[in-house]
Amino acid sequence: MGSFKMAKTLIKSLFKKPATDMYPVIPKQWEDGTRGHVGIIVENCILCSLCAKKCPTAAISVDKKETKTWSIDRMSCIQCESCVEACPKKCLVMAREYTPASTEKITDTFVVPVKEKPEKTEVKAEA
Repeated sequence: MGSFKMAKTLIKSLFKKPATDMYPVIPKQWEDGTRGHVGIIVENCILCSLCAKKCPTAAISVDKKETKTWSIDRMSCIQCESCVEACPKKCLVMAREYTPASTEKITDTFVVPVKEKPEKTEVKAEA
């Protein structure tokens, strides 16, 4: 009797799709709302450091005086999205993909390009 149940299960399994994802062949489709890792659009960043102040784990550091850099310690970040919500220029985004696994501490540093201030032109009043 047990062999008939096993044969029935075997035949069913032969004609079904696999229950697992075909990960290496087909890339994973991330659902909406997945919190993967924090990303930055460096061209829009004004180095206001509001993101660093809002980060509960102090994973973000901003150096606006000397090197003009924005850094994030990926192993300290808890993906709470506080920094993304606090950013006034909306240059921080929550990407769907997770940070790749690593045995070392990862600190990503981005150099923010310096924006040239437009020159003021004086308007001469003619009398």
